[in-house]
Amino acid sequence: MLIFRSFLISVGIAGVYGQTATTSAQTSSITGCHSHGSDIYCIDGDGHEVLVSATSTPTSGVPAQYTGCHSHGSESYCMDADGNDVLIQEEETTTESETESDHDHDHSEHVHGESSSETKTNCHFHAGVEHCVSEGESEEDSHASCGIQTRDYDVPLRIGTLFVVLVTSAIGVFAPILLLKLPFASINGVVSTIIKQFGTGIIIATAFVHLYTHANLMFTNECLGELEYEATTSAVVMAGIFLAFLLEFIGHRVVVARNSKRNVSEASASPSESLQTSQKGQFDHPQSQQQPTLACLGHSHGPHDPTTPNSKFSVLVMEAGVLFHSILIGLTLVVAGDSFYKTLLVVIVFHQFFEGLALGARIATLPGAIFPSKAIMATAYSLITPIGMAIGLGVLHTFNGNSRNTLIALGTLDALSAGILVWVGVVDMWARDWVIEGGEMLNAHIGKVLTGGLSLVTGLVLMGLLGKWA
Repeated sequence: MLIFRSFLISVGIAGVYGQTATTSAQTSSITGCHSHGSDIYCIDGDGHEVLVSATSTPTSGVPAQYTGCHSHGSESYCMDADGNDVLIQEEETTTESETESDHDHDHSEHVHGESSSETKTNCHFHAGVEHCVSEGESEEDSHASCGIQTRDYDVPLRIGTLFVVLVTSAIGVFAPILLLKLPFASINGVVSTIIKQFGTGIIIATAFVHLYTHANLMFTNECLGELEYEATTSAVVMAGIFLAFLLEFIGHRVVVARNSKRNVSEASASPSESLQTSQKGQFDHPQSQQQPTLACLGHSHGPHDPTTPNSKFSVLVMEAGVLFHSILIGLTLVVAGDSFYKTLLVVIVFHQFFEGLALGARIATLPGAIFPSKAIMATAYSLITPIGMAIGLGVLHTFNGNSRNTLIALGTLDALSAGILVWVGVVDMWARDWVIEGGEMLNAHIGKVLTGGLSLVTGLVLMGLLGKWA
């Protein structure tokens, strides 16, 4: 009897000890709950991720934690906000290996924004700048992927395509200048309308779809870190708009001052000299070029004159914005990886050709012969992207598009260029041709309006479509 009582006491002590040990081993609550697809995962007291097998999602959505955790035999349970028991499983004990693989795939997409692959790194491109994240790399260690990506580049291919871009850019910008010299007035008028309005669409789409988007991608790159001012991209674009406005305003004030001085000097001349000068001017200049002073300032109430100083300044400002981002296009094209280079090259070739048409159409309307001023402006555009490509070849193995300084520089230049082209495209090209008094499309016949409108929309759509790849 004494032996039997001792046995019961021993068994009771062991049971109590085992229960205490089990209770202490249990986590009283699991926290940091989140969802991957339709599954709910939480973090236990040991920092391990566990799967919550709930029969249904709580009415209030995924809770932040589950409390009242306990065990029934070998299984662990916690209570949700509605008082229901939910089964807690270690992540490694999921019943199907496919489920574990799917969770890893979803978790990789959640962390990196990229689906996992069998390669060692997941890479994607932001406006030609590659960003890679190593597989299995946590968010805390993601800065390691912001270094220089070492790879082999097909240098001969890049050298050869440099000349392809050069020729394409030259054809695009010189074609409108030469076409307007054809000895067919009616054809020239139609061609001029189509190219000018198509170019307006190209410039506007370049500003909004390409440059604004690229600048925003640079400023939101995780390698740059979180900016304290969220509207950085819009603020820099606004600065570009103001800069373009300021340049044109100052330029027009200079023109007004010069015209005033010229009028005063002509009025002070003797009546006979003034009469001779006036008569000489009437015979020396065609009637279409005789415009009053207000017309030279872009305020004419007569037919629109594309050779006014307004157009001269707007073309110069437009070319400045185009040159700013064209050199960046050449640089980022060359440093792109071989896997993306050919696709990006095709897009850049079309981009340069269309943008060349837009710029060339406005250069063609400027007064004077093709040589030297028009030819110099067109040649500058033809060479600027190949120059950017040459710079890229020089820094091919040392360029890091994900460094903080590089991202800030590229983002700022893209945003400034976007602002300049927004002003030129919307104000100097679109509004001046279509709605400002004296615009060539404002009172044009319906055929010309339809032709110009279709060309404008075509430019917007085509350049906008290219934004899917570059």
